[in-house]
Formats: sequence, C-alpha cells, structure tokens
Amino acid sequence: MPTPNRVLIAEDSSVIQNLVKKILEFQNFEITAVKNGEQVLQMLQKEHFDIILLDINMPVMDGMESVKAIRALADKDKARVPVVAITGNARNYSEEEFKEAGFNEVLMKPLNFDKLVMVVKELTDK
Repeated sequence: MPTPNRVLIAEDSSVIQNLVKKILEFQNFEITAVKNGEQVLQMLQKEHFDIILLDINMPVMDGMESVKAIRALADKDKARVPVVAITGNARNYSEEEFKEAGFNEVLMKPLNFDKLVMVVKELTDK
C-alpha cells in the first residue's frame, strides 16, 4: 500500500478546515491542520508535506506572506512544495499576483470540493 500524500492545511475557519480535512481524508490523504501562516512555517521545519493549502486571510501571518516565506526557505525541496491559495476575496489580488507570490493554483470560496480534490491530486501525483 503506498504511503498517503501529506497535506498541510492552513485555515483559520474551523468549519472549512474540518470539511477540507474530511474530504481529503476520504481520498486517502494524510492531513495536518493549522490556523495561520506562522504555524505552517513551524510545521515545515519539523515535517515534510506533499502540498500546502493556504487560506489568504488569516491572523498572525496571512497566506501571501506565508507562501513568500515558504519559497524563500533554504531547504530547496520544501521551498518547491506545491502551494494552493484558498480565498474568498480574490478580487483583492489578480491571478498574476498569486503566481508571482509563489502559488501553484488558486481555489475560490465557497470551495468546489470536486475541484479541490482534482487540484490536490494533480499537484501531488507522483
């Protein structure tokens, strides 16, 4: 049995975090969830993840700051991990700004869970 891909979710809404977690666990992903971008960086120091899902609006460190910090990591494998933005107000940023910040993909809230699963599978396909 292959090891499940590891997903790190950073989302300050417990409701969205739990929904995403349940849907991806059902698809045989291993999930770790945190509440802000600073916790993402702390988790990355200790563990390896195959993909990171980042909410854009979070307390302490938002998704834009967090993805830039991930891309600047000295550990090049961790700096290259696929990162997906999850946002309810993409009008604040253009698609170009998400790409420049270092995101691989952007998902809009309310989340389309079929698209979420498709994107996560695509970006973690080994």
